[in-house]
Amino acid sequence: MTNSSRIYHYDEMRFGLWGQVRRRWGLKGKKIIQRMQIVFHWSYLVLAVDVLRGKLHWGWSQGMKQQQLVPILEQWPMDGVVWDGASSHRGKLMGQAGFARVFLPAYSPELNPAERVFEEVRRQVEGRVYPSLRAKKDAIDHLLRQLKADQTRLKRLIGWDWVQQAVVQLPDAY
Repeated sequence: MTNSSRIYHYDEMRFGLWGQVRRRWGLKGKKIIQRMQIVFHWSYLVLAVDVLRGKLHWGWSQGMKQQQLVPILEQWPMDGVVWDGASSHRGKLMGQAGFARVFLPAYSPELNPAERVFEEVRRQVEGRVYPSLRAKKDAIDHLLRQLKADQTRLKRLIGWDWVQQAVVQLPDAY
């Protein structure tokens, strides 16, 4: 792989108004009450992580079909993508999108740095009640902009030595 190659670790995550209860500290013997939001309304955060340059790209999709994902991916200049084996990632349309694909082993989110970013996002946004899906998406966008601007924090999340070495060792065909 050349130094100018743009290889992204990529994944999607569904965010919606179906709230998640988070652990909270409280006084011993005192019941903690958390507000819950149960609304069937969601959107998919599409995230690409460049571990060598410490960069994030993201967008929003209404689903995980290839037809919905390809226009987002076309906005990001990339030579190759490392991702899981989701059916939309293996499809014909993705194969024609103009970038090489490297598939991670099944059930191995720990190999994808994008998952670490998702953990950070979940930690910050879940456990709250939002007035609308737009408000939750705005909170996520704000957090991702902060993360993108804080290179030290971002590199701690995604810049593992072994991942960087693995990306550098990809053959030139990727």
